[in-house]
Amino acid sequence: MSGRMLRRLLPSVDPTRPARPAGASVNPLLPSPGAKVMAALGAAGVVVCPLVLDDPFWITVLGNAGTFAVAALGLSLLTGFCGQVSLGHAAFLTVGGYLAAFFGAGWGGPLPAWLALAAATGAVIGALVGPFALRFKGNYLVVVTLALIFVVTHVTRNWEGFTGGFDGISTNKAPLALGGLDFGYMSAFGQRLDRQQGLFYLSWILVGLSALVVRNLVRSRPGRAMQAIRDHDLAAEVIGVSNARYKIAAFAISAAMASVAGAVYAVGLRFITPNEPLAELFLSIRFVAIIIVGGLGTVYGAVVGALLLGPLPELVKEFVSILDVTVPGLGRPLVSDVVAAEPIFSTAAFSEVLFGLLLLVALLFQPQGIAGLLRSLRAGRLLRAGRSGRHSGAG
Repeated sequence: MSGRMLRRLLPSVDPTRPARPAGASVNPLLPSPGAKVMAALGAAGVVVCPLVLDDPFWITVLGNAGTFAVAALGLSLLTGFCGQVSLGHAAFLTVGGYLAAFFGAGWGGPLPAWLALAAATGAVIGALVGPFALRFKGNYLVVVTLALIFVVTHVTRNWEGFTGGFDGISTNKAPLALGGLDFGYMSAFGQRLDRQQGLFYLSWILVGLSALVVRNLVRSRPGRAMQAIRDHDLAAEVIGVSNARYKIAAFAISAAMASVAGAVYAVGLRFITPNEPLAELFLSIRFVAIIIVGGLGTVYGAVVGALLLGPLPELVKEFVSILDVTVPGLGRPLVSDVVAAEPIFSTAAFSEVLFGLLLLVALLFQPQGIAGLLRSLRAGRLLRAGRSGRHSGAG
């Protein structure tokens, strides 16, 4: 995916979003009763889900979706609100994962310590990448962020004292206690929860905190400055917005969030090894697809996109038997992990195809993503209500 194509995907002014009158106050944190209801339902769902789901697969999948949502919120801030293209998000997840493994599982550092270290390290690396955004744009910036994946992959394979090299490193013993609350050994409503259920809660607590950070940031003066840079960086510079300050800040915050997500995700995996560069690239592309399908330039769009697309490869692998059907005329299965069967697609390849198709459908039929679709439906409902009111008034 080229930088030029990604630049075209950056959100323009959504015609379904009402313009804010001059002098009007900034939208509140939850701007409508519907938003308040959805936030309350989401919080209730997070609390109840591990208590009613007894299948470890679904708990793990939904917990991983939460960590993906944290990273997607960071990318949404960088790309959707600041307009900076990045295909290196997977590198920051990798950094966070190995920090959790080394300092958490290896040294026994407490949960706040290894999470804070992951955030700080990610922020520093992101701040070092940020200045490149001042000199490069489009394809060139994509190449810079893409190079970061290969650099991190090379380090993880060769710095054996820190990462374990190709043998990998365990994350299973990373402490999960936060004060008197231990996410690795907790109970709720008289029910004992296992480690994966505790990680589910930790992941979605981080989603809530990340959403609050991004939402409050984009409502503030720095957030409006980032959006001005996204819309036209040269014009923003003319009116006094420092491109350097806000682009570097966007990269740093986005990288910090991704690194925290990677740390929690790695602890959930229990063991991590260096992935192939193309696999890392595909993970970065997955995050781009998440924020596009969910809705660029929105907070809840990143969360919805992570819920829909984040677990997709795991779901394909789990339910591959449904897709293991023989294609007429070819005599080969459509999807299978049995090499001897000579399938048309492996589960990994089929996941990539699904991502591509969903991304293509979103770009062709709903460029503003799910968030734009919901705004269009709401605008249409308000328009019909207004017409109905005028007709009844005229009658």
